[in-house]
Amino acid sequence: MKFKKIVCVDSTKIENWALEELQQYTEDKIDFYKDDPGSKAEVLERIGDAEVIFVSWRTPIDEEIIKKCPNLKYIGMCCSLYDDASANVAVNFAREMGIGVTGIRDYGDPGVIEFIVSEIVRLLHGFGENQWREMPMELTGRKLGIIGLGTTGQLLVKCLLPFGMDLCYFSRTRKKDWEEQGVKYLELEELLKTSEMVSIHLPKNIEILKKKEFQQLGSGKILINTSLGLPMDEEAFKEWISEPSNFAIFDGDAKSKLDGRILKNKNLISVDKSAGWSSKTEERLSQKVLDNFKDFIEK
Repeated sequence: MKFKKIVCVDSTKIENWALEELQQYTEDKIDFYKDDPGSKAEVLERIGDAEVIFVSWRTPIDEEIIKKCPNLKYIGMCCSLYDDASANVAVNFAREMGIGVTGIRDYGDPGVIEFIVSEIVRLLHGFGENQWREMPMELTGRKLGIIGLGTTGQLLVKCLLPFGMDLCYFSRTRKKDWEEQGVKYLELEELLKTSEMVSIHLPKNIEILKKKEFQQLGSGKILINTSLGLPMDEEAFKEWISEPSNFAIFDGDAKSKLDGRILKNKNLISVDKSAGWSSKTEERLSQKVLDNFKDFIEK
């Protein structure tokens, strides 16, 4: 099967070898943009009469855009797709219009885990500018709660169990196999009250920590956020992080959603880079996007 036009709407990070393979499925040269469109009008201009588009998580493809692009047959999301609510593409609407939509998962998680563990160790031991407690501490015996036990949360559990940490989790669904390995299920309030560290792993557009939850979390704690969105009320977080005994760890994606003034707080440890991005991430993303497209055309 060949399509008349394929467009990569923004910087999808699809590697050249995958683009070369995709080129076999179109009559014209693939339009491959290396920057993000600045407006909805520019998105529409880039798509034009394309039948197939690929898009990153940064560019919204809403119902209006889909309606104005009647030739669309397939939208390849070069990012995670959990549900319609957290997606930057109007997935359900597109499918109702007969357009295939696929997303990917599990492509940047190992890098995220490496970031989390390395930053926790630096903070516990005082290897960086901050030290959590007066004396350096090991991971052994520390209590960590995980909010969202999907792929990333499970990888974090796998990494930390050998250190003898006291692990618990809160999730929409129970994970009995992990509970059998010693990871306790707790309701959110109990997890926040009893954990010394809390790591959040949720899709975009979910706000789980508000003022009440930060009060339950209390002081002397470490909060880790590597989500693409901001799963918390920002004003409540500002108040919580102003307590000198509290620390927070944010990677570049999570940090980008914060008011810049908060970043001046020395107890907020952040980096500019996305923790989940590496050469291996890009390779996995490219392969998964390509596999999804092939599955679509073979149906």
